[in-house]
Amino acid sequence: MKQVILTGDRPTGRLHVGHYVGSLKERVKLQNSGDYDEVYIMIADAQALTDNAEHPEKVRQNIIQVALDYLACGIDPAKSTIFIQSMVPELTELTFYYMNLVTVARVQRNPTVKAEIQMRNFEASIPVGFFCYPISQAADITAFRATHVPVGEDQMPMIEQCKEIVHKFNTVYGETLTDPKIVLPSNKACLRLPGIDGKAKMSKSLGNCIYLSDEEADVKKKIMSMFTDPNHLRVQDPGRVEGNPVFIYLEAFCKDEYFPEFLPEYQNLEELEDHYRRGGLGDVKVKKFLNNVMQAELGPIRARRKEWEQRIPDVMDILKEGSRVAEAKAAQTLNDVKASMRINYFDSDQSDMYQK
Repeated sequence: MKQVILTGDRPTGRLHVGHYVGSLKERVKLQNSGDYDEVYIMIADAQALTDNAEHPEKVRQNIIQVALDYLACGIDPAKSTIFIQSMVPELTELTFYYMNLVTVARVQRNPTVKAEIQMRNFEASIPVGFFCYPISQAADITAFRATHVPVGEDQMPMIEQCKEIVHKFNTVYGETLTDPKIVLPSNKACLRLPGIDGKAKMSKSLGNCIYLSDEEADVKKKIMSMFTDPNHLRVQDPGRVEGNPVFIYLEAFCKDEYFPEFLPEYQNLEELEDHYRRGGLGDVKVKKFLNNVMQAELGPIRARRKEWEQRIPDVMDILKEGSRVAEAKAAQTLNDVKASMRINYFDSDQSDMYQK
C-alpha cells in the first residue's frame, strides 16, 4: 500500500506559531523523510466558507496568505501537492454520500465541533455546512487514500470520526476506503501551544497569536508582554514552570545550541527551569532569551516569505497545478466509491438494475 499524507488548514488568515509547531514543522519533516509516496496539503477554503458565507472575499484573500506561509516554512511543491479544496468538486460528492452514514447525535458529541460552535457563538443557530465539518473532513482524507494525517491535538476527535465513517462504509459496501492514522508532534509542548495571554488556545479571534510573518519588532513586543506565573512577583520569588507560557514556548522552540549564543550561563533548558523554580531569575531575562530563540527560528521563515511575496503569479501556478493533480486523484477514489455503492449506473453492464 502506498504511504500517503493528507493535511491542511482553513484559510482564515496568516498562520501563526501554533500552526507551525503543531503541524507545519512536522509536515516538512515528513515531506523530506522519503517515507511517503504522496503528500497532499489542502487549503480548506470550502470549510472556511461555512462560517464566512457572507464574506467570500476574505477567504479568497487568505488563500494566498496560507500558501505563502506554506512555502516559507519549507513545503516544497516538487515533493508535496498543494491544492485548493473547492477546486476538487469530488470532495463535495463524497461528503454527500458519507452524510448517510453519520447521525446528527454523533456529530453533536464531537468535542472539536462542540468547542468550535461555542467559540463562534453558534449555539442558537448552527450553519448546516459548519455542522457537517467532520464529514467533510472525512471526505478530504479518504479522497486521497491518506494513510497518515499530521494534525494538532485538537483535531484528534475529527480523525476518530473519520475512522468511524471509513469502518461503516467498508462494512456496508465492502473494503473500499483507507483507514488513516493520526500523526501528532513528538514534542508534547507542541501539541497545543497556548496564546501569549496564557489562554489555552492560540486563536486569531482572541488576538493572542504570534504570526509566522510578524516583523522582528512585533515578535519582540508580543514576547515581552507574555503572560507568565502570576505569583512570580519579584526576582527572588520561586516561579512555576508548569503551565507558564514562556517556558512552554521554550520547550517547543529551544535547542541546546542556543544557550552558548544567547544565554551562556546555562547549559540547557533544564538548568534554566530549575533556577526559575527555586527563585532568583526574573521574567524579563527569560523573555529576552525566548525572543532571541524565536527570532532565530522565525527569521529564515520570514525571509523566505518575503521572497515568495515577489512571485505571486508563481504561487498561483503552484496552486493551479496542485489542484489539477488533486482532482485527478480524488476522481479515482470517487469512482471506486460509486462502484462499491453500485451507483455507477452507466459505467458497465447494469442489466441487473431491471428485474421483473
